[in-house]
Amino acid sequence: MDTNLSLMIREMEEYAEENNVPIMQKEGIEFLTTFIMKNQIEKVLEVGTAIGYSAIRMALTNSNLKVVTIERDEERYLEALKNIKKFNLEDRVTLIFSDALDVVLDGEFDLIFLDGAKGKNIEFFEHFERNLSHNGYFITDNIGFHGYVEKDEFEIKSKNLRALVRKIKNYIEYLKNSKEYHTKFYDKGDGIAVTSRRENG
Repeated sequence: MDTNLSLMIREMEEYAEENNVPIMQKEGIEFLTTFIMKNQIEKVLEVGTAIGYSAIRMALTNSNLKVVTIERDEERYLEALKNIKKFNLEDRVTLIFSDALDVVLDGEFDLIFLDGAKGKNIEFFEHFERNLSHNGYFITDNIGFHGYVEKDEFEIKSKNLRALVRKIKNYIEYLKNSKEYHTKFYDKGDGIAVTSRRENG
């Protein structure tokens, strides 16, 4: 990656840190971009754009790759629009300003990346399942949720946080118990799940 691109990426990372915008951890984004290159992914649907960091990083892996990404927060959506323009990726990254569960898409994607509201992962999965190509993958970020998923519930003081962690644990069980899909869990970044149809291994 050339120096100018690296600098622009660093600027996005600094903006996210300064403004408390959750973006993928370094180890997580490296896992994701390597996975995309290794599996020759060309069409991606992302739930949860934030400021466009992961959409841009994915698009930069391959000049043929196209991303459709959905964001419901207007401020983040507008920041993502600016960033995508800055990287000259308007022709390959399509932003949709909406709640993901209100979006109905035609067509199939090689990869559906779930990085939106963590408590809604089961709903996102079921809503976009029909858009997954036959040999496609779901990848879900924040499966470990800053270490909270490993903690006993009584250790978590906040009621809201306990409820959210419970929903993430339910999603993990949902993936593990699926008869149609097989999921591998990776201790990378904040925890990543890679899900594919069982017949595809």
